[in-house]
Amino acid sequence: MSPVRTISIALSCALAAGALGLWFGGHPEHLPKPLRNAFVDDDRALRAEVIHSIESNYLHKVSGAKLKEASLKGIVQSLHDRFSHYLSPKEATLLEQRISGQFEGVGMTVDQDKRGLRVQNVFDGTPAKKAGITEGDVITAVNGKSIAGVSSEVATGRIKGPSGTKVRLQVLEPGRKSPRSVTVTRKAIEVPVARGRVVRRGGRKLGVVQLVSFSSGAHGLLRKEIDKVRRKGADALVLDLRGNGGGLLEEAVLVSSIFVEDGKVVSVRGRTRPEHSESAQGNAIARNLPLVVLVDRGSASASEIVTGALRDRGRATVVGTRTFGKGLVQEVENLSNGGELKLTTAHYYLPGGETIATGKGIKPQVRAEDNPKTGRDEALPVALDTVARKLG
Repeated sequence: MSPVRTISIALSCALAAGALGLWFGGHPEHLPKPLRNAFVDDDRALRAEVIHSIESNYLHKVSGAKLKEASLKGIVQSLHDRFSHYLSPKEATLLEQRISGQFEGVGMTVDQDKRGLRVQNVFDGTPAKKAGITEGDVITAVNGKSIAGVSSEVATGRIKGPSGTKVRLQVLEPGRKSPRSVTVTRKAIEVPVARGRVVRRGGRKLGVVQLVSFSSGAHGLLRKEIDKVRRKGADALVLDLRGNGGGLLEEAVLVSSIFVEDGKVVSVRGRTRPEHSESAQGNAIARNLPLVVLVDRGSASASEIVTGALRDRGRATVVGTRTFGKGLVQEVENLSNGGELKLTTAHYYLPGGETIATGKGIKPQVRAEDNPKTGRDEALPVALDTVARKLG
């Protein structure tokens, strides 16, 4: 798809102005070329004038580079879309680490919350797990600075850092009014993208495969785990997408292709983008395997594409709670300064024609909810019973 990479599915509608809106005021693209050039030159001069005045006269010293970064962020923030962001070169590097599935941090996945970052998953043996951070907690501040209203990329970037260094987090537990402070030592984390196991239920061997992100190569790792549980005798499968906040659109299509041989998985349509459908890629190794998809409120974007596609194609039963509801596509464009523009560009539609509107999500066909504070998994047994019934 050229210099633009589709990386995730976002929530709000996209607005684009001119050459990705990277100027102040007006819309010069409809002017004659000489006037358009003059408009842009005047705009650059005005921005330089404001920055120079602040550098020269403001009460506190501020670097010009910081002001220029802030001006770019302000342009994108004017869209009032919480999932569209300008990323500085440093922030862009952190995003690449997040997509690749490898980073130095504390070992949890999060989603944006108006108070900061809501914890979706905490991996075993990680600093976050040892600090007592659990699913449903909200990180409200990092090293004493509030992250309320800060983009998830920037907020997670503040948590990450070199292995061996410490980071102080304010953690708000559900039902509590005040957060607690924990200091965590960062370490190199390799996210376990897919994990499979076999459980016995009603005399049957059933496979449970958890997919925690749609990072690059996730579909291949998922295939390996499915092969593993089938070799151990599993004759039905629970695909656990709880807490999976999404990732690459391409991976959502390839994961769906494990279970459906051909036909539509998702279609995308935007203001400047004609409708385009993504279809299953063939070689569906589990096309006849009885299947349940287990979801919760943390299942978003690419997770919802897979869930909706498998439901609409009659391939799986959806068990759990209503999903998050991120119904739009985001794309990332590399910028000349090494930064990136992450911009909402289109709606996506499930095979049945439904689009997952903001906050609507996918309603499960069988409801099951886990309480993360009990120490046991209340939702998984419901999913196992549901898929076992498919075997008669």
